[in-house]
Amino acid sequence: MFGLFIGGLIGYLFGRFPGMLIGAVAGALLTRYIKSRLFQKLRNVQTDFLESVFAVMGALCKADGVVTRDEIRVAEAMFDRFRLSGEHRERAKAAFNRGKADDFDLDAELQHFLRVSGRQPSLLQMFLQVQVSAVAADGVVHPAEHEMLVRIARGLGLPEAQVDQLEAMLRGAHAGQTGGTGQASSASQIDDAYKALGVPPSASDAEIKKAYRKLMSENHPDKLAGRGMPESMREMAEERTREISHAYDVIKEARK
Repeated sequence: MFGLFIGGLIGYLFGRFPGMLIGAVAGALLTRYIKSRLFQKLRNVQTDFLESVFAVMGALCKADGVVTRDEIRVAEAMFDRFRLSGEHRERAKAAFNRGKADDFDLDAELQHFLRVSGRQPSLLQMFLQVQVSAVAADGVVHPAEHEMLVRIARGLGLPEAQVDQLEAMLRGAHAGQTGGTGQASSASQIDDAYKALGVPPSASDAEIKKAYRKLMSENHPDKLAGRGMPESMREMAEERTREISHAYDVIKEARK
């Protein structure tokens, strides 16, 4: 509609009513062309997002030298979680196997994703979140996996603190599901909650609320989808907002 209006206005200025009609048609065609190109670009980003996610996941699962059956089951669970079927599922499997190969170039893959994602911080963070979730399905990240996650974060231009923050979110969510035990567990959960929000325990209530709102805004599923996150990953984006809310609730309760 905007292109139709602008095209018609320009046409009218140069050719009165006939020019307005020609300009309106030209404006409408231009708008359709732009929308088509933008839609195709978004589809390309979504496809590359999925393939890069699973290729890097394959490399991550091999961080300790061998891909175990449990790690393959985790990858397959991710296929189900993202509701991948048909061609998308086969491409994800092929990407995972490509990542497991001895000659896989992790740094080149990360550079490729940087290009197709336009280096959008929210997409890069979601990419890293998927990797952390894949290796921490049991609430634990092993040393070799942590080192690989740090390498992935650096390759994406993200600070190492992002890895610690995501790991803390997952530990907090896992502890919340299992209930935790004893005072030591509770203290650890509170510490992870601060890490999850990226604030120190000395932060004021206002600073904590500001950090919480910023994270919730950055990780809103609709906002991420509009920037290229595949719709199949919406559930994970929603899970992260729940983890952020859980961390905020833990801190509020601890400060009462």
